Order: sequence, then structure tokens, then C-alpha cells
Amino acid sequence: MAPEKEEETGRPCAGYRHGPPWVFNGSALYQLHLVKASTARAFVPRDLRLVEAFGYTLGGMFLARYHDSPAGAFDELVVIAGIVWNPPTSCAWAARVLVNSVEACRHGRKEVGLPSHVATFSKTEASALGDEPLAKPNGFLSVLGIGSTVPKQENRREIEISETKGSSTKHLCNISMPLTVATGSHKHHKWMGPAIRMSLPSFSGQTEDHPDLLKYSCKVECRVRPVKPARIWNPRTSEPQECSDGKINSVGSNVLADSDAQSQSISVLLSKPIFALEFSSLRMHVDAPKIVVPQCKKKEVGYSST
Repeated sequence: MAPEKEEETGRPCAGYRHGPPWVFNGSALYQLHLVKASTARAFVPRDLRLVEAFGYTLGGMFLARYHDSPAGAFDELVVIAGIVWNPPTSCAWAARVLVNSVEACRHGRKEVGLPSHVATFSKTEASALGDEPLAKPNGFLSVLGIGSTVPKQENRREIEISETKGSSTKHLCNISMPLTVATGSHKHHKWMGPAIRMSLPSFSGQTEDHPDLLKYSCKVECRVRPVKPARIWNPRTSEPQECSDGKINSVGSNVLADSDAQSQSISVLLSKPIFALEFSSLRMHVDAPKIVVPQCKKKEVGYSST
């Protein structure tokens, strides 16, 4: 009961008081999917424009394991509904965020304006026989030290994710992914990929806790390599159905009711994967979100941070 009382107070958890930026260390799988624009629009506020082509946008998931963070060690699954225009660039929009930490969930909701929920991540490991090459040999990737194939014999991690609310638990999905064994030997060093730095800007907000539209940025330092996309399935759910336009909430955006948002998040996860990157030696700095206000210029709507 103690964590629930802490969540109700609305005060930042002890670890988060030292930021921003809030620093997270761990590893992650960043996977892009082709998501139907009609599915993504149900999550995205109607005054934002999707980056789409031929009825699809780029969504997917960010699956991370943090061994060190303001909330300690925890797992996180960010379901990305799609990409939204923020001229001259674009930002991701999270359909749902699942964490197995009450502290991280409270922080996501109260401080960052994310649709965060507490979940359980049940993990098992097993061996699997060979997979085919990810792509044809690529000379440019070889120069960077990025392999285009995976080993014929690999260990896989199976993760079953279920949302928890009070005493009830609801199964969301199963994820099967190659299990990377961390090692400092020169033999395996080339499979870690090059070291990179990048920024992952995202929109958030327009929730009950944060009615305003927000924008925040994750500054990432890691080693990255392409991997075979994880397999995602839900044995307890029928084929995903077409998404409705969503229900109108008090702040005027087409945001789905929570029960519908959960089922449509599964639709995003079950959409066609096209590319996956493994982030190892991950160090992520998350800046505090800023309120975004519309600016009209040359009859086009843009957004600036205050």
C-alpha cells in the first residue's frame, strides 16, 4: 500500500528530485512498424498532422531494461502510435507506456504527460535454431562494423506483458526477441555496432494530468546495431479490428477511452515490423517537457515551446 500512497501525494519521487535531466542507463530494442494511419489518429490529438504515406505511418515500440535510473531498475515498453509533424522536423507520439515501477509510472503521468500504466514483465529464456540473414550483404554497413546477419544458433527471451490495476491483471502481449549476451571480448565487440549520439523528440500531454500539449526530448548515447525484429503476438486476442475515431475528451482531442486505448495499442504492436535496432550501453538523458503553443505562419500551423 505504501507505493500507492506515495503516488497519490503527487510529489516527485526521491530519485526524480535530482533532475531534470533524468538519467537512465540500460539497453533497449527500438522497433519500427507500418501502422495504419486510421489506428494512429485515434491516439493523436486532431490538431496535429501525421507523417503518413499511402494510409500508413511509422509506429512501433521502444522496449527497454534500465539497470540504473531515478526509479531504480525497471522495464519499460513504449508503444509508439506514429510520427507527427513538428516543422521542420517530426516527433513521435506514444499510444501507451508500460512500466513495472509505480514510481516510474507516477513520474510519467505527473511530470511528462505520458499515458503510463503499471505492468508486469514475465521473462523466460530458450534456445532457437537459425534465422535467415536480415538482408543481403551490405558493404557500407560492414565498414561501420554492423553485421547484416544474426547467428544461426541463438538464445531468445520471451516476455509476457500484463497490465495491473489494483488487484486485477490483464494480459497485453508476448514478445520474443534475441537475447544478447554482454561480453567484453574482442570476438563479440564487432556485434555491438558503432557508438552514436542522437535525440528522440516526442510530443505528450493532453491527458487528465496534463491538458496542455507538451514536447520533451530524450538525448541518447549508445552502441547500435540492426537486429531481426522481435515477434509480437497476443494468443488471447482475436485479429485487431479497424480503429474508430475515438472518443472526445474534455480537452477536445480525439483520445480513446482507456479500455479502447489498450486494445488499439495491441493493434499497433501487431502491425507489420520493418526494422529494428538494438541499443546497448545505453545512457539516456530525458529533459523536462515544455508546453507547446500553436503558431500561425503563412496559413500553416506550427508549434513552438514556451
